[in-house]
Amino acid sequence: MVVRHDERWHAIVGLPLALAPGRHQLRVVGADDAARDVAFTVRSKKYATQHITLQDERMVEPSSQDLERIQRDKRVIGRAFASWTEEAVPPLRFALPADGKLSSGFGLRRVFNGRPRQPHSGLDIAAPAGTAVTAPAAGTVVETGDYFFNGKTVFIDHGQGLITMYNHLNKIEVAAGGRVARGQRIGEIGMTGRATGPHLHWTVSLNRSSVDPLLFLPPAISAQPAAEPRADVGGR
Repeated sequence: MVVRHDERWHAIVGLPLALAPGRHQLRVVGADDAARDVAFTVRSKKYATQHITLQDERMVEPSSQDLERIQRDKRVIGRAFASWTEEAVPPLRFALPADGKLSSGFGLRRVFNGRPRQPHSGLDIAAPAGTAVTAPAAGTVVETGDYFFNGKTVFIDHGQGLITMYNHLNKIEVAAGGRVARGQRIGEIGMTGRATGPHLHWTVSLNRSSVDPLLFLPPAISAQPAAEPRADVGGR
């Protein structure tokens, strides 16, 4: 993502959770095709561990038939996150997409029924089923679907590789290809897919890397830490 600020251009890059601590390099290529390498350092960070108990063992150890569906889901989800549209001024500040309690933060190390699984790739907002889910900024709906782990899901493209995803919905109220405005209702909170209680799992992806949604929220919200890891609110 490239934005203009104080008469200068700034590139903002999402880094994956799995990126190892240490020195790394990015190659920056300008409009004139001139390239330069920019070095940066990733520091280590310790994330809390969340233990979750699921009654449906298939959500921990899927059957062979489930695995086939999961692979199909991954391909669709991967294409959605790879969406790219030019946007002169992509949003850098989001509104919270649902009223509720921040229940599980980004990066939690997750253990389902005693078995370690992938870290938490988003922010969970716990709220009663039926609570409205709204677009945090303007964008285009690039995909909707019902997936094995994620349940009923909406993807919004905000431009320049910035994609948001909304999981476990009870109801989807938008269609792929439609334009949404900031604050427009896109669905309602539920517990479809791998979830043990009604909540919204919200992912923010920048250049195909999930990043902490708190980075895009106003300081008054991002200063509020998510609640202590709980076992009764699931999500991916």
